[in-house]
Amino acid sequence: MCWFQTVRNVLARLLSGFMLFWIVCCGVTAAADPQNAAADGLPARITDPAVTSKELEIRLLPLTVTESRAAAEAWQGIVKAKSEEIADAQVAILNNQGAIAADARRMMATLIEERRDLLRNYAIAVSGWEKKGGNKDEIATARAYANTILIEQTRTSDLDSLWIQVRNWTTDAEGGLAFVFKSAVVIAALAGLLLLARLVRSAARRGLQRIPQLSRVLEAFLLSGIYWLTVAIGLLIVLSALGIDITPLFALLGGAAFVLAFALQDSLGNLASGMMIMLNRPFDVGDFITAGGVSGTVRSVSIVSTTVVTGDNQVIIIPNKSIWGNVITNVNASKTRRIDLVFGIGYGDSIERAQRALEDVVASHPLVLKDPAPVIRVHALADSSVDFICRPWVETLNYGPVASELQRQVKERFDADGITIPFPQRDVHLHRQPPARKPAEGKEGE
Repeated sequence: MCWFQTVRNVLARLLSGFMLFWIVCCGVTAAADPQNAAADGLPARITDPAVTSKELEIRLLPLTVTESRAAAEAWQGIVKAKSEEIADAQVAILNNQGAIAADARRMMATLIEERRDLLRNYAIAVSGWEKKGGNKDEIATARAYANTILIEQTRTSDLDSLWIQVRNWTTDAEGGLAFVFKSAVVIAALAGLLLLARLVRSAARRGLQRIPQLSRVLEAFLLSGIYWLTVAIGLLIVLSALGIDITPLFALLGGAAFVLAFALQDSLGNLASGMMIMLNRPFDVGDFITAGGVSGTVRSVSIVSTTVVTGDNQVIIIPNKSIWGNVITNVNASKTRRIDLVFGIGYGDSIERAQRALEDVVASHPLVLKDPAPVIRVHALADSSVDFICRPWVETLNYGPVASELQRQVKERFDADGITIPFPQRDVHLHRQPPARKPAEGKEGE
């Protein structure tokens, strides 16, 4: 019985091997026969399974839309024939065990590698058909066919078959090795592009600095745009050089931009306001402004927001839409600024002495400008005082210190000259009523 069992196993292996060999040979022959795959009127080389992807792409260019459709259908037939061979191998694995199943798995892995190249050519044929203006529904159906057979045949494969496919893919020059190579090239190119973008930005900065009256906000925006535009264009060139079709990327970006336009309406409003701020230059970095209900020094301006630092060192980020849609006060827009002060003296004090005292204090301050000349005169006869207006001019940077020092010096001069600064006064008049008369005692008794 032992020798009988051995002979039976040998015969079974020979039979299964012969069946798999016959399946492969028949499939390859059917796929390689141009009469089975080629459509009428198409050059035989276009539907030759041995044609390279690059050659196929070139040969598909002169075809009309009808011929392109026929080429796509022919390649679909070639892929279908190879997929049937893979399905037969899967059935053989399902119905057998041991060495027979192992041989079938290896055979199926080889068939899948062959079909991978065929699917690549099939995708090129469908893309050529699409570029010629083919029917969108038919093109979507053709692509769905390729995706379906890939997904479903992978799903129905056992773990051992999948492991063999993964192992073969990782060691294949056009599979895992190509993926690693392309990934390394993209990473290296990205690092080089970042360095190149910095060099381009530095050169652009030197050029922009030669432009007079250019806002620092607009300069920063332009430099940022130049930097990322250099990176994006360089990356697209690298991907195209690696043979990656970047056309779907543009379609994806267009669709994403359409969706984001609705989802980010407020942000787009801030973006538009930021562009208006950069072009009209109502303020610049370092200016003290009042905008959007906030007063402070501008620290930075981006395309969507403005960062302001208040006097007590609070950092406030204001959306650009809130700034551009309201009144903007820029304290630093002019080189000079007028200080408006009001001083009151008592009604019993000398107006001439007070006038002379104010003029002396203002004239003696080193930071007060001679031109324009300061204005000092009686302004109003108030309830409690005679008010003088004092309006000297200073450089904008000196506004705060000079205003404070003038008020202190005027108070000291008034004290020295005996000029009073009265407190608010009120005159109160009391009106007394005469006391009520009492009735006489005699009459009360009556």
